[in-house]
Amino acid sequence: MKQLFLASLLGSTIAMCTAAMAADTDLKTLEAAAKAEGEVNSVGMPDNWANWKGTWDDLAKNYGLKHIDTDMSSAQEIAKFAAEKDNATADIGDVGAAFGPIAVKQGVVQPYKPSTWDQIPSWAKDKDGNWALAYTGTIAFIVNNKLLHGSDAPTKWADLKDGKYKVSIGDVSTAAQAANGVLAAALANGGNEKNLQPALDLFSEIAKQGRLSMANPTIATMEKGEIEVGVVWDFNGLSYKAKMVNPDDYTVLIPSDGSVISGYTTIINKYAKHPNAAKLAREYIFSDAGQTNLARGNARPIRAEHLTLPPEVQAQLLPNEQYKKVTPIKDADAWEKTSKALPQKWQEEVIVNMKQ
Repeated sequence: MKQLFLASLLGSTIAMCTAAMAADTDLKTLEAAAKAEGEVNSVGMPDNWANWKGTWDDLAKNYGLKHIDTDMSSAQEIAKFAAEKDNATADIGDVGAAFGPIAVKQGVVQPYKPSTWDQIPSWAKDKDGNWALAYTGTIAFIVNNKLLHGSDAPTKWADLKDGKYKVSIGDVSTAAQAANGVLAAALANGGNEKNLQPALDLFSEIAKQGRLSMANPTIATMEKGEIEVGVVWDFNGLSYKAKMVNPDDYTVLIPSDGSVISGYTTIINKYAKHPNAAKLAREYIFSDAGQTNLARGNARPIRAEHLTLPPEVQAQLLPNEQYKKVTPIKDADAWEKTSKALPQKWQEEVIVNMKQ
């Protein structure tokens, strides 16, 4: 009897493994397996961020997948995957680009390459399929046209040095957006992940002129008229602009002398209770429909150059031409070390020069 039981168990295990392998390679099989699981639970993918709601609604409509999200930070998501490995409550998460490799190192993710894999730039994906950026963020300027006048508005980092306006970048010690703004300025001026000095020199000069604003560029400070030129992620700038009473009062643009591009990646929980539903979710996110959903939320899809977006959706994004001189982070380890040292250097070389 034990032999029969073991044979039966082995046969079931082989069948399950075969089905799992097939689900990775055959979309119809994957769809059927996901429908059988019936739900997909996410972390860090709330309805109001990058229009995730559009994707969850589509997955419910097309495949009958129920969905619940719990919003949390990238670090919290990875910690949750690890802590709940014996009873996982999350199947998939969305984390900042730097956290994809961290999740792999911690052994809490499983791979899945969507069918559009070849259209994802090599810098934006893990070769084994453990992570891939679904949408990008590029450091941009948001300019208040009512406070600045025509030719005075900056179009590149070099313009900031001699402008008459205040520049708001936020708190580099707490905000990833602000730290990446410093990196973007460095890259545009000959620096790199190890060398932020060109950016520190630029912002030090702005501070000496009394033009470095301590206001964090947000909707609230913009509505109060406190932001003249803000340094923000493009998707934040576009979202802020869209929510203003008079959106045309603001211009969002990528500095023409260079910027840094990063983004967000899905990670599939190694211990997911609904792994096929999670893989189908990733498949859909990278499809034309899923990428269009992200664009509707002002997030630039990673496959932007391979998509024909509806005119009204394309109008929400910046033109592809503005991204010609953007640079991805090439040395993540170096940037991690440099970004940790940045707050002290910012205090010593920039804040110290601010006029009272």
